[in-house]
Amino acid sequence: MHTLTRKQLILLVLLTLVWGVNWPIMKIGVTGFPPLTFRSLSMWLGLPVLAGVLVWRRVPFHVGREHWRQLAVLTVFNMLFWHTLIILAVQSLSSGRAAILGYTMPIFSAVLGAVWFGQRLAGRAWLGVAAAALGVLLLLWHEITALSGRPQGVAMMLVGAAGWAVGTQMMRRTTIPAPTLALAFWMTLLTAIWMTTLSLLFAQQRWSWPSAPVWGAIVYNALGVFAFAQVVWLMLARDLPPIASTLSVMFIPVLGVFSGAVWLSETLNWQDWAAVALVVLAIATVLWPPRSATARTTFPQGHKR
Repeated sequence: MHTLTRKQLILLVLLTLVWGVNWPIMKIGVTGFPPLTFRSLSMWLGLPVLAGVLVWRRVPFHVGREHWRQLAVLTVFNMLFWHTLIILAVQSLSSGRAAILGYTMPIFSAVLGAVWFGQRLAGRAWLGVAAAALGVLLLLWHEITALSGRPQGVAMMLVGAAGWAVGTQMMRRTTIPAPTLALAFWMTLLTAIWMTTLSLLFAQQRWSWPSAPVWGAIVYNALGVFAFAQVVWLMLARDLPPIASTLSVMFIPVLGVFSGAVWLSETLNWQDWAAVALVVLAIATVLWPPRSATARTTFPQGHKR
């Protein structure tokens, strides 16, 4: 298992907060507004900020031509599948349940890592997978009847989560000799072009000027998601073992469920509360230091790329 550095832990907490509350914010953003257009605007507004960060930190943008194909594959699995499918699915699902379905990704990732990529998981990692899976089932328990009437949305969320899980495993193993910030910029640019093309083809007839709440959601996604959270996630996925970088963010759907309940009056049930305990257990199996590290008083230094 892997012990997080202090910097990684802080980034993980901020990532959880930003992504967790974004689920009801996205629901607000796509209510009465074309979801593909919403996503496109968010990405185009976030890209200049992300480019500014690279210039400020003097990170080179260059990715060698010989690595373009690998970059394209990473983009497809880390971003195209995920961002296209979830923004369409969130229209037909409650924000909390969409978050739960989306964050089956850590379960897919852990199983794929063990079966497909030959990653050996410790016993407590499998305990975390089981606890997270049970938490997801509990959170969906009360919604089975409602979800059965929206199979398309459920299917899109699960396919998006599975694609993202594959992308996370690929990101961990990428051999592209470029900074993660540069990869994040080009992946976001390619995805913005893709989303804009889809919006032109399928949503142009529904274009309208966004309302104030929609603009707020667009700006939040531009700055919080695409200029910060997406980049942090790719960095953690590249620097941490997949089991640590995936199960450790399982609190995001819990935050999505409860923020949706507060902001959008989505109903909570006993299953929600029971799932919180299981998700916390899943996080603990990944983040709790190994026995040999418990006596240390400082965080170990992480490997710098």
